[in-house]
Amino acid sequence: MNKSVLIVDDSLFMRTWLKSILTAHNYEVFEAADGVEAIAAYALYKPSLVLMDITMNKLNGLEALKKIIEFDPSAKVVMCSSLGQKQLIIEALKLGAKDFIVKPYFDQLIPILDNIE
Repeated sequence: MNKSVLIVDDSLFMRTWLKSILTAHNYEVFEAADGVEAIAAYALYKPSLVLMDITMNKLNGLEALKKIIEFDPSAKVVMCSSLGQKQLIIEALKLGAKDFIVKPYFDQLIPILDNIE
């Protein structure tokens, strides 16, 4: 199976930066700009991993995580945020996230995704 990842972030810059890193590591990359797009993209592409920001417009990452896990309980979702708040991390893990990365996560990204894969 090819490695694929859905990047969910409301920052175009962040999605572009992550896409360049992940494609260089042989990931097929899909993108979504918010939680609503993330749910639709997950259902359409069924990526092997989801890398999702928490703070977004329309539908935040935690709400999108709930919906994705309801749709596919085996979904592998890694939450990320510049907010390293312990309560957010606990809530994301309780909702079914496989891991939580605090931005900036330059050196952590590929090892964490490869470990979950």
